Amino acid sequence: MPLTGQLFIGRERVATAQSFRAYNPTTATHLEPAFSSAGAAEVERACQLASEAFDQYRALDSETRAKFLETIADRIMALGDELLERGHAESGLPVARLTNERGRTVGQLRLFADELRKGGWQGVRIDPAMPDRKPMPRADLRQRKIPLGPVVVFGASNFPLAFSVAGGDTASALAAGCPVIVKGHSAHPGTSELVASAIVEAVAQCGLHPGVFSLLNGDKRDLGAGLVADPRIKAVGFTGSRGGGTALMKIAQSRPEPIPVYAEMSSINPVLLMPGALAARAEALGKEFVASLTMGAGQFCTNPGLVFALEGPHVETFIASASAALGGSPPQVMLTAGIYDAYQKGVDRLAANKSVKTIARGADAPGKNCGRGALFSVNAKELHPEIMEEVFGASSVLVRCANESELIDALEKIEGQLTATLHVTEEDYALAASIMPTLERKVGRILANGWPTGVEVCHAMVHGGPYPSTSDGRTTSVGTLAIERFLRPVCYQDIPDALLPHVLRRGNQSSLPHRLDGVYKTGA
Repeated sequence: MPLTGQLFIGRERVATAQSFRAYNPTTATHLEPAFSSAGAAEVERACQLASEAFDQYRALDSETRAKFLETIADRIMALGDELLERGHAESGLPVARLTNERGRTVGQLRLFADELRKGGWQGVRIDPAMPDRKPMPRADLRQRKIPLGPVVVFGASNFPLAFSVAGGDTASALAAGCPVIVKGHSAHPGTSELVASAIVEAVAQCGLHPGVFSLLNGDKRDLGAGLVADPRIKAVGFTGSRGGGTALMKIAQSRPEPIPVYAEMSSINPVLLMPGALAARAEALGKEFVASLTMGAGQFCTNPGLVFALEGPHVETFIASASAALGGSPPQVMLTAGIYDAYQKGVDRLAANKSVKTIARGADAPGKNCGRGALFSVNAKELHPEIMEEVFGASSVLVRCANESELIDALEKIEGQLTATLHVTEEDYALAASIMPTLERKVGRILANGWPTGVEVCHAMVHGGPYPSTSDGRTTSVGTLAIERFLRPVCYQDIPDALLPHVLRRGNQSSLPHRLDGVYKTGA
């Protein structure tokens, strides 16, 4: 389908006088067409439409919402190669990577459809009346979770499909029963328009209120700020920089009615190379580490930006292996010129730090906006906060620890992270067990003998962590638990059946997971 550069406010395509263009980072050229920039008038129309849609949309039964999510998935697949080709042009990401990302995008939509049908997300709890209880009777109390209201989702730069217009935040918010307004990322507006068209077609096909979804594009910060400040918006999903996330948090908290901002922001994902693991396979670990570090030019929120190791001869083997692998690793095009410039500044800052030693660099860059991989080292006693700042790209720092005490002290210095990785053998279990409590306090996901890049979309996944990796470490942005970000509990006391939500009426819980008088029932 030809791109129009227009916004979507509900089902209506809207053009504005102000515009911007997408940029091809591979060729360093701008792309056609020009894309309309939303302003205050478009924010007002989209928020009002979403508010009007809310009560009607949240009242839909789970099956209707599930079919809607599945229809979106089908429509995205129907876009075919056009979506992948535009995504490649706007991001520089290989078509094979985007093909996998499209699969993840439609897969998580279908996963949430399945979650809706299972019903446990509604959080049903029933404590029947106990009129004869002494000394005081108990009222009939019934609880379920309801959606918060219209949600603003910010598209992410590094995942133009899976964390953008129809990504995880949008899927979980729509599943919860919340209309969504997406603030499209200015780096890939054409990709955003194509995916938005699929959602709008699904809204029409399923006969839903047009305000269930809107897409507003723009390259100015005041667009996002205006959306978060609007009183009709009740929650925000964001993936991006710490500066961007904290700015939105401040806006959200300064409103007359503060709202939650679920922001995924900054993470360097420490990797711990335990002595036994290094002794057993230091050379292989060096190669595997570089493969994880350089995947996608290092533009993953789970990129291994910090590595801890105890001093010993096997550390040198790891360094030699990683250095050789990195030296033979060709640089890759980064997502935008701005991201490339920020990466270069981050690497230069580390290289200029007197406490830091440059171990290895990737091959020379042959083209525009290509980031060379970088590996540095520092002694644990000299590990300062500026060395642990995220460098978004294929850059990592090896922290050399003289003993276990230095390792434990160094781990206490790290901020909240999305992940921590342990490479262990059985002989390392005692040391690993001693630091597990620290890791549990610091991260949202702990993994063993693997690499943090790659996040499974499933029921048990936690893609979140303590600040500043996210704004709220109690939540996840990946997996079915993500739906709970956009729900809140409501209790109904002595409400007649005729006035109760269908799911709470007497006798309607037989096929639904619920808690009856404190006892969990599977609904089987």
